[in-house]
Amino acid sequence: MEQSDWNYMAHIERMETSHLRDLMNTYGQDVWNLAYLLTSKYDLADDIAQDVFLKAYSNIASFRGGSSMKTWLLAITRNTSINYLRTAFLRRVTLMDRVQPKGTSPSAEQEAIDRTLASAIWQDVLKLPVKQREILILHGKYGMTTNEIAAMLQLSEGTVKSRLSRARSRMSLYRKESGSYE
Repeated sequence: MEQSDWNYMAHIERMETSHLRDLMNTYGQDVWNLAYLLTSKYDLADDIAQDVFLKAYSNIASFRGGSSMKTWLLAITRNTSINYLRTAFLRRVTLMDRVQPKGTSPSAEQEAIDRTLASAIWQDVLKLPVKQREILILHGKYGMTTNEIAAMLQLSEGTVKSRLSRARSRMSLYRKESGSYE
């Protein structure tokens, strides 16, 4: 989508389905990745990503262009992920995602994805507390500045810098404990 289209979208009351499709094509993987990294669950990340784009579609009038479209969508993703994790229903059925029905096995593609995600670095990132993990991911994976992260999470820039520093220190400690990521 052209930059002028995004500027136009900042002032419309209702999003066209073609714009939603473009939005999903442009930012869908980023939204899903953040949802997965915050929840550590494939199915939940799918649900969250779907909800994020439904919310964006329904609430486009609230987007005023004060941030980038990507930042707005990632903020919705973060908030939606936290809400999902807080629900009592989710806490009661968490065990069900660990039970695999008889006669099923993951596809070769799924096994390859699992091996990739199971690398030592990502395992350590997923061990971080959520507050540190989200800052590290937004900064490292999405290339957001501390100022952008502070605005998105509604935190002071000092708090963002502090959490980022703690996350980096903890990752360094994990690396020393394991010997290396090689």
